[in-house]
Amino acid sequence: MYNKTLFLDMGLYELCIVAAILVALLVADKMGIKRGFSVRLQKLVIYGAFGAIVIGFFGAILFQAFYNYMDTGVFKITKRTGMTFYGGLLFGAAGYLAIWFGVGKKYCKDNEPIKQLSAMADIAAAVLPLAHGIGRIGCLFAGCCHGNQTDAWYGIKMDTPDEGYGKFVPVQLFEALALFALAGIILWLYFKPIKGKKFPLLPVYMIGYGVWRFVIEFARGDSRGKTIVPFLSPSQLIAVALILGGIAYYLIWYYYKKNKKRKENVQDEQDGSKTSV
Repeated sequence: MYNKTLFLDMGLYELCIVAAILVALLVADKMGIKRGFSVRLQKLVIYGAFGAIVIGFFGAILFQAFYNYMDTGVFKITKRTGMTFYGGLLFGAAGYLAIWFGVGKKYCKDNEPIKQLSAMADIAAAVLPLAHGIGRIGCLFAGCCHGNQTDAWYGIKMDTPDEGYGKFVPVQLFEALALFALAGIILWLYFKPIKGKKFPLLPVYMIGYGVWRFVIEFARGDSRGKTIVPFLSPSQLIAVALILGGIAYYLIWYYYKKNKKRKENVQDEQDGSKTSV
């Protein structure tokens, strides 16, 4: 592990997070240009992201305290764990949506934020696993997720001794590689749609990462605490929520697309009837 302070009281993990944010914003800007975002909307993407980061930071602290309460029965702020990321993600996403709809409605013209909402969701689907993967690299070497080597490397029991851990495997590295691969697939689909057909990319991220996260939890060798579902760890519970959320998002998108196409066909028939008369 390398958990020393390097720059401005930040360690390796914090520097990786800063790098992840900068890379994600750069990629998001390029993706927005590809979809024809106006200059104002491009600025909203950047400004909204920084606002969401602040909201996510404080939200992560509250989420961690709630997680500690579920595990120990005491509501207090203690050292961060892997659940801090999910808290920051949930509150940050809520904050970003508030900025996107609230500020964007007044800042941008022609209701552009609403019209480009699906495109923004596709952008988020690519930059989230990219940024998350960079953060995992920081976790791998800094050992910051749970504060010790066993937890930092996720201590998978390749051997199963009666006491202690067996052979350590760098699952944080596997996690980072899986996230980078997922981000690469989504970016490819964004810039090079299959046969020119577009479909929502957010479910690809939610379902893909959810399945990976659920499966990898079975190999974890450390205790992850309790949840409202006794047979699921906290990460597995969130993984299930991601999978269900991705399926729900796709079904809503499919229904909306189908309904829109039906209305267009009806309108074309009506226009054809008027022309023939």
